[in-house]
Amino acid sequence: MQPTQKLDAIYWQGRYEAGQTGWDTGQITPPLREYFMQLSEPDARRILIPGAGRGYEAEYLHGQGYSQVWVADVAPDALAALQTRVPNFPADHLLLQDFFALAPTEPFNLLVEQTFFCALDPAQRPNYARQCAALLRPGGTLVGLLFDTEFSQPGPPFGGSAAEYRTYFEPYFDFVHFAPAYNSLKPRQGRELFMCLRRKTEVKP
Repeated sequence: MQPTQKLDAIYWQGRYEAGQTGWDTGQITPPLREYFMQLSEPDARRILIPGAGRGYEAEYLHGQGYSQVWVADVAPDALAALQTRVPNFPADHLLLQDFFALAPTEPFNLLVEQTFFCALDPAQRPNYARQCAALLRPGGTLVGLLFDTEFSQPGPPFGGSAAEYRTYFEPYFDFVHFAPAYNSLKPRQGRELFMCLRRKTEVKP
């Protein structure tokens, strides 16, 4: 299903201003929290969270001691909410930018997906997978949640299936884990995939 309007910065900022943020859980989601708890001791690995919204994942990682956490979003209110909640989060790590315009000048080690993929125009999905690979170093990790369901209402959010998603990621990533999430938030139980993908050493441009 295609969007009925342009999903640009004006659209998303308008959603925040109108309080229409149904995707906002008010906390880090359990699958991502559990994954982060299994990481090694906090270090200087470069972490990017695109379409981060109010940035609960960034808040958690920053609080754990990861010093190189970056977030990107096109809505100023989203980034402002994180800055207000976490005043010592580095201001220069708050990127008011389109994810697809980010340049891979210094690759990231970890890229975190949380309700960004489902907010994109589905026509952008192949580009999303390609851009994730471009921004990650070889062997870097793409981790996160994808909706494994279709929605009856026009999106965003936009749904899909595991089989569909595989076609986007397989050219660039090896699949470490790609299965239904067992610890989703209650409203999302049975409707999410947890993915952990490793960027291939060599990928086609």
